[in-house]
Amino acid sequence: MTEIKLQTEISADIERCFDLARDVDAHKLSTSKTKEIAVAGRTSGLCEKGDKITWEAVHFGIKQRLSVEIVEMQRPIFFEDKMTKGAFKSMNHKHNFKEANGKTIMSDHFQYEVPFGLIGSFFDKLILRNYMIKFLKTRNQVLKSIAEKEPASNIA
Repeated sequence: MTEIKLQTEISADIERCFDLARDVDAHKLSTSKTKEIAVAGRTSGLCEKGDKITWEAVHFGIKQRLSVEIVEMQRPIFFEDKMTKGAFKSMNHKHNFKEANGKTIMSDHFQYEVPFGLIGSFFDKLILRNYMIKFLKTRNQVLKSIAEKEPASNIA
C-alpha cells in the first residue's frame, strides 16, 4: 500500500476550509487539468456522510471513472472517502483540519493499492506516486487560493 501525507496551511477559518474540501464544484475547479467532473451520485454542492460520487477524469491520456463514498464525517475537523469502484485496487482518503495560530492546517492522508502485481508496483514507484503527489498538491493549492481570496458567498 502506498501512503501520501500532505499538509497545507491556509489563512482562512476551519469551517470555510472544511466546506471547500467537500464541495463538489470546488473539486471540479481544483482538478481542471484532468477535466474531472462528477457524473453520478452527488454532482454538486457539499458532500455529506453516505454520499456517493462517481468522478470522470483524464489521467495518462485515458478517460477513467472513480466512484467513492463519504464514509465518515465529523464537521469541521474530518471526513473520509473510500473508493467503491475504479482503477486502484483500493483507495482511501482521510481529510483532517485543525486550527493553529489563526490559520487552518489541512492534512491529507491518501492511501492506495495498485493492481497488476509487480508491474503495478513498478509503475507506482516509477510514475504513479509522484503523479498523485502532484495531483493532490495542485488541488490543495487551488483550494487554498479560493479560501484565501474569494468571498465565502462565491462558493457552494
